[in-house]
Amino acid sequence: MDGRGPRRRPIAPHERSGVLHPQNLVRFHAQWIDPSPSCSEVVDAYWSVRWNLRPHESVDQRIVDLPAVTLSVERGAVPAPLVVTGVHSRAWTRTIAGSGSVFGIRLRPAGLALVSRLGPADVADTALPVDRDLDAQVHDLLSTVATEDDPLEMAARADAVIGDLVGGSAPDASLLLANAVVDHLRSRLDDRAGPLLASRFGVSQRTVQRALSRTLGHGPKWVARRIRLQHVAQALATVDDRGLARLATDLGYVDQAHLAHDFRAVTGLTPGAYARSLRGLVDDHVG
Repeated sequence: MDGRGPRRRPIAPHERSGVLHPQNLVRFHAQWIDPSPSCSEVVDAYWSVRWNLRPHESVDQRIVDLPAVTLSVERGAVPAPLVVTGVHSRAWTRTIAGSGSVFGIRLRPAGLALVSRLGPADVADTALPVDRDLDAQVHDLLSTVATEDDPLEMAARADAVIGDLVGGSAPDASLLLANAVVDHLRSRLDDRAGPLLASRFGVSQRTVQRALSRTLGHGPKWVARRIRLQHVAQALATVDDRGLARLATDLGYVDQAHLAHDFRAVTGLTPGAYARSLRGLVDDHVG
């Protein structure tokens, strides 16, 4: 690339991608693609995956999302060609089989309100096929992106369409606050929701609560916990659960038991069981 268009790079297993079996990131040729700066208040990242599994093989890929809504163009053995995936309260599973590809647009908190008439409650805990009856604006956006084949070209087309939708106008203050709060929580994993978080932005706790509820359907305490648990899942992919006490301290938990409780509530697994499942997946691939 010459620096004028979107840039792409592999999604590494050590990143906080939300994929609970990160070895699959390599297997599925997962990539990030940077959005244009003109879309910086709308798009957090573009990503793409493609797969070609053996006959009769399937993979149940479990995911703990970053709190974000994703729009996707999907091809091959997929549930629908155009999809919107909302914020999920717990880990969820996508079954992958056959061959196919997905190009995803992970929106920033402000993004859904800027490109759609849907609200977070309309898509919460689900992935919905997109047609014009669901949301004409999102349908047109994804249909235009789907005219391209290469992920880089799809990203460039998404940049152009989203840029036209936003039209150079700045989002309102509540949307910008939601973006800023999530950015802060992603960079400061030990921070907690509450008066200190609100004071960082010069607003009340209620203002932060309203901004995140409006954009993500959840308040700051929930959002902070989900971001931390993504980090826990990533850490357990590289170290076993014997380092959990130190991890709990680093993330500001009272103790290891509280971290383990939160992790199990979202994933359905204890940290130890999750770490063992990762080792089993590696053994299966090696075998």
